Amino acid sequence: MKRVLLKLSGEALAGAKKTGFDEETVRGVAAQVKQIVDEGIEVAIVIGGGNFWRGRSSDAIERTHADQIGMLATVMNCIYTSEIFRSLGMKTCVMTPFMIGAFTELFSKDRAVEALSDGKVVFFAGGTGHPYFSTDTGVVLRAIEMEAEEILLAKAVDGVYDDDPKSNPDAKKFDTISIDEVVEKGLGVVDGAAAVMAKENRMPMLVFKLDGRDSIARAARGEIDGTYVTV
Repeated sequence: MKRVLLKLSGEALAGAKKTGFDEETVRGVAAQVKQIVDEGIEVAIVIGGGNFWRGRSSDAIERTHADQIGMLATVMNCIYTSEIFRSLGMKTCVMTPFMIGAFTELFSKDRAVEALSDGKVVFFAGGTGHPYFSTDTGVVLRAIEMEAEEILLAKAVDGVYDDDPKSNPDAKKFDTISIDEVVEKGLGVVDGAAAVMAKENRMPMLVFKLDGRDSIARAARGEIDGTYVTV
């Protein structure tokens, strides 16, 4: 594996608190990413904003503005996480699809690829820069643009199931499943727009559980006991 895009949920950064940041949790993620960067794998990262904002659950804010707040939440997450990565000796940069003064760099595929080639971990914040598109869409879009070999989806569960394993102990886990089956069965790995984009551009995904050990490193090496989503 030469280049991967890692998707982290905002809640993953919050640890047990479920909101804000938990530095120990983020340091654990950083240490795992450092393992694969040191092995020569190029890593780009997209982080959700759910530890700060879930505006779609509010009827008081117009959708466009709610989505914009969500984009800014992802920027905060990426800047914070980038700094933790730097404290462990990694080189990083944060890119956004819109200008935020001197806080981030404006996204450019050429600059992003150059940064990855230089050994930097590149954080893609701000989603697509447009409302009505989820983080899922931003993940698949950036993976395609970066010509990543695979998307690594770090989740709270250890793969894709045919039902919610938390409420159904008999739920069946898939070792491999096609993106078409994911959509047909409504399994919610990614949303519809992201699924179509992944299929059209043949971008595979590996769904695995983020834990405090070396799950990210194992996923990047193809050693994880998760679910491989084929296209």
